[in-house]
Amino acid sequence: QVYLVESGGGLVQAGGSLSLSCAASGRTFSSYCMGWFRQAPGKEREFVAGISRSGGTTSYEDSEKGRFTISRDTAKNTVYLQMNSLKPEDTAVYYCAADPISYNSRIAERWDYWGKGTLVTVSS
Repeated sequence: QVYLVESGGGLVQAGGSLSLSCAASGRTFSSYCMGWFRQAPGKEREFVAGISRSGGTTSYEDSEKGRFTISRDTAKNTVYLQMNSLKPEDTAVYYCAADPISYNSRIAERWDYWGKGTLVTVSS
C-alpha cells in the first residue's frame, strides 16, 4: 500500500504560480512512477504530468507543456508539481497518483494509488 497526501493548493490570480507537493509513505517510493491528475467540476479526471521511477523521464499533457514542471525527491519521498502562468481553466482538484509500471498513462483507472486531492482555484 502507498499512501499519498497532497498539499499546496489554494487561490491564485491568473498568471500566477503555485507549487504542489505530494508526500508518499508506505512502500518504497523509488519503486513507483508518480503522476498528477486534475478534475474540474462536472468533468472527468484528466492527466496532467507524470514522472518515471528514476525521475529521468517526464510526460505532460499538451496544455501543460512549458507551464508545469513535475519533479521528485527520493530522499523526501515527495513529488512536486510547479505550476506557472496559471489560467482560470486550470481550476480543479489536483490529485497525486502512483503506479509501479507506467508514468504516462492517461487512463486514471490504470494508476494504483491516489491521494485525496488539493484544490487549486485560479481567479481571472
